[in-house]
Amino acid sequence: MTAPIPILMYHQVDVPPPKGTPMRGLVVSPAAFARQMAMLRALGFTGLSMQHLLPYLTGQKTGRVFGITFDDGYENNLRCALPVLQRFGFSSTCYVVADRVGQRNDWDRERGVPQVPLMTAAQLQAWVDAGQEIGAHTRTHQDLAKLQLAEQRREIVGARLVLDALVRQPGGVRNFCYPYGGFDKGAVQCVREAGYGTATTTIRGRVHRLSDSDLLTLPRVLVSRTTSCAHLALKCLTRYEDRRGARVSGT
Repeated sequence: MTAPIPILMYHQVDVPPPKGTPMRGLVVSPAAFARQMAMLRALGFTGLSMQHLLPYLTGQKTGRVFGITFDDGYENNLRCALPVLQRFGFSSTCYVVADRVGQRNDWDRERGVPQVPLMTAAQLQAWVDAGQEIGAHTRTHQDLAKLQLAEQRREIVGARLVLDALVRQPGGVRNFCYPYGGFDKGAVQCVREAGYGTATTTIRGRVHRLSDSDLLTLPRVLVSRTTSCAHLALKCLTRYEDRRGARVSGT
């Protein structure tokens, strides 16, 4: 790896809900998403799914690339983000909550977050058929750091088994994301044993030179409703996001 690689972290791409709505900041408008992708393309970047990004992360390939990830598997990713991705020839990874396919984001209900549709199995297949990737986001969106090892294994290993049975994807489901960014040594070991090639966190920062073990605790660059193109460029091209992650971790 010759330069730090940013992996962008999105959730929903849709018209943001009204002011005061919990977690409103994680809903990026389709127009803003399109501007962000256009800006990065103008800077010479290519957006890639985690599977396509992997050889760049390991140093087997070099180039001006960035990762695109969407957490949770919202239907609006297919409806609003996919046309933009196709316009620019970008691929991305959507991390799916395996036991909630075709349902809603019920893990957010107690916090008052609006309940919106998650992709059905047919929609996930359409996503894959359109050149995108699905990854695993556990079975039920549990904070893995709060679970015992046996429960962690059920959530992590089981998610891959469920999704591989639902969706035909070349090579199967090979990449993982920790819900809420929660993980510990046991969770990382379960991810490794399950055969995932990468796992992303909510740790802020770009990916620098790494070892094989680092592939299972990858940092990401948060993109929120208020992230402007200038701000995103700052996050991707400078140490801005790296410093944010260092402050949180205490390093």
